[in-house]
Amino acid sequence: MDNFAEQLVKKQYSSSDKIKKVAVAVIGIILTAVFAVGSLMTNGLAMLIGLLIAIAAAVGTFMLIQNMYVEYEYTFTNGELDIDKIIAKKKRKEMLTVDIRKFTDFGKYDEAGDESSDMTVIFASDNIASGEYFADFTHEEYGNTRLVFSPDEKMLDNIKRTLPGTLRRKLSED
Repeated sequence: MDNFAEQLVKKQYSSSDKIKKVAVAVIGIILTAVFAVGSLMTNGLAMLIGLLIAIAAAVGTFMLIQNMYVEYEYTFTNGELDIDKIIAKKKRKEMLTVDIRKFTDFGKYDEAGDESSDMTVIFASDNIASGEYFADFTHEEYGNTRLVFSPDEKMLDNIKRTLPGTLRRKLSED
């Protein structure tokens, strides 16, 4: 019987993320307006080029703002955890695939030790900082790796059942 769980986690935006989004929108609107008004003050080919640049600025601004919407999809299948990043509900990027039996440490993120200088840290959480877990392991591509993510109860139960025995005992002691 297959063990399967899936979870979609929407990244919550911090105040600095919101400021970036507003800054991109304001700069984009200003650039679009400057090129549109500038093109209207000219004629011929310069007018056409100015309008095309104004349209490109508007489209670019829209795309940049859309790409700030991020979700993470966790898929657990028979002891393997896949994490994908979904951008603007359109583009999917595979971030990581890891066998949970290869975890060397696992637990709540606020109880994790410090990251070492040679460690690759992958954040795939909701950015709320409550209920985040970490998993340490060695990955073929990233080397010494720490994953920070926000599993729900079903995902967490599946992960805990698949953990190596030493980590399961450590969790039951906590």
